[in-house]
Amino acid sequence: MTKHIFIYLLALFTLGNASAQSWKFLRNEFSVGLGATNFLGELGGANRIGSHNIKGIKDFDFNATKPAISLGYRRFFSPNIAAKVGFTYGQVSGNDAYTNEVFRKNRNLHFKSPIAELAVQIDYFPFREYFGHIYRSNGVVGKRVNNISPYLFLGIGGFWYNPKAKYQGDWVKLRPLQTEGVAYKSLSVAFPIGMGVKYAIDKQWSIGLEIGLRYTMTDYIDDVSTEYTDKSGADAMTQYLSNPALSENDNASWTSPGQQRGSSKANDSYVFAIFSLNYKLLKGRMNLPKF
Repeated sequence: MTKHIFIYLLALFTLGNASAQSWKFLRNEFSVGLGATNFLGELGGANRIGSHNIKGIKDFDFNATKPAISLGYRRFFSPNIAAKVGFTYGQVSGNDAYTNEVFRKNRNLHFKSPIAELAVQIDYFPFREYFGHIYRSNGVVGKRVNNISPYLFLGIGGFWYNPKAKYQGDWVKLRPLQTEGVAYKSLSVAFPIGMGVKYAIDKQWSIGLEIGLRYTMTDYIDDVSTEYTDKSGADAMTQYLSNPALSENDNASWTSPGQQRGSSKANDSYVFAIFSLNYKLLKGRMNLPKF
């Protein structure tokens, strides 16, 4: 009897210890994702003044939602902490024609821009994934499988953008035109912050959803930031793309040189929402006891 109890307790200890260390055999995870992106800045939006950050969630322009794709690699340093390197590509856009806010409607600007982002982030999982064997012996039940793993993340990355607007049926690059007299760069820094959740299908496969806001170090993703400049000496295309306003009668002065075109008080932001398929690479052999 004593021998049986000892063997039973040893088996419990072995199972618990092996399960606690099992994450080390599955610490490398690869993912591919498909989702959507949206933009928070001066252009487009709902029927209100534009906002650049998460406080302006009510200003989301659902007409401007575009697809995005992603590739990622995550490495776990503990069951609860991981670092992820990800590449995400999408397109953001905005169009003042979609809003009834008087100033923005009259301004009549629009744009689209690709976003190619490479970023690294730290993920925190409050509840780890767990796949132990469900066993029964003399009525004792082992740990249950935990399939759902929510997490928070914070990171830093770089991205490339290239705003364009349509002129006489063609999409024209806006950066070379210096519509506000500013020679801004096409590379900038982003700070991803957000949350996600993973659902484990088995030890190696899982699906997930991640939603993240990107604060950036530029206010020119949409080519709009400060004020109207005098483009009277420029060619017709530059004049139009700098100021395609619908100004008539009393509001014609709204878009004259020196008047507000955008707002430089806050930089532009964008959002990625990605559904992913994830695969953990098994390293070595997981010799878990089976009951």
